[in-house]
Amino acid sequence: MKTIPALRAAVLACVALVPFAAPASAATCRDPAGFDKFLDDIRAEARARGVSDRGIEAGLAVAEYDQGIVSRDRGQKVFRQSFEEFSARMVSKYRLSKGQSLLRQMAPTFARIEQQFGVPGPVLVAIWGLETDFGAVKGNFGSLRALASLAYDCRRSEMFQNELIDALKIIDRGDMTAAEMHGAWAGEFGQTQFMPSSFLKFAVDFDGDGRRDLIRSSADALASTANFLHSYGWQRGQPWGPGTANFDVILQWNKSQVYSRTIAYYAERLAGRDTVGSQ
Repeated sequence: MKTIPALRAAVLACVALVPFAAPASAATCRDPAGFDKFLDDIRAEARARGVSDRGIEAGLAVAEYDQGIVSRDRGQKVFRQSFEEFSARMVSKYRLSKGQSLLRQMAPTFARIEQQFGVPGPVLVAIWGLETDFGAVKGNFGSLRALASLAYDCRRSEMFQNELIDALKIIDRGDMTAAEMHGAWAGEFGQTQFMPSSFLKFAVDFDGDGRRDLIRSSADALASTANFLHSYGWQRGQPWGPGTANFDVILQWNKSQVYSRTIAYYAERLAGRDTVGSQ
């Protein structure tokens, strides 16, 4: 069975590519022998985007080419499980029990998050549980190594080159070190599996320690997830099942209908309802 971070990585194939002002060679399939030259191109582009040499070198010092990462990306199979199959496997008795326990234990935190961002605790706990088993299974792939390998490959180079430079920005700004940046094989990290671009846009310091720490701080991770959903138009106090505006927001978190419907269903179960499963 796939680990939880791998499930998130498998859905990245659905994400639209974003433009990248890279050298003309960026769209071609590359031989691993040219990886050092590729990193030189990344250095130049990162400098042009305002990343300091200190941040660039701190990140790229651990950015090695990993054929295993590329093979994982190219070996993805079409996700064929139905909602019924997937939700039955992922919304287990353990995840329901643990999720309900966390909602009680962290009730003041969830109340503050909902007050600020409008997103209720059950939705956040559902994402937290599905992504990393509530922070227990975050993945241990080096993010810089993963992002650099996928950026160097030809399949989705534009997307991952942007993510690689955003990872360098995170290091340059002091939010994380390269050594701390570990997660899924496609470059996501933290308790709810943020890509670097999402970290830069939506990560918040909610526990007040001066750092946006999505790896060690559950409060930061959950509030950042709420900020993501809020920024995409989450409607306070409204339902989130399929066909609603809030479900469309959940789809911004994960483009897979089956995965997003499972988030909604799991959240409904945590909230003591089940209006999603029959839709």
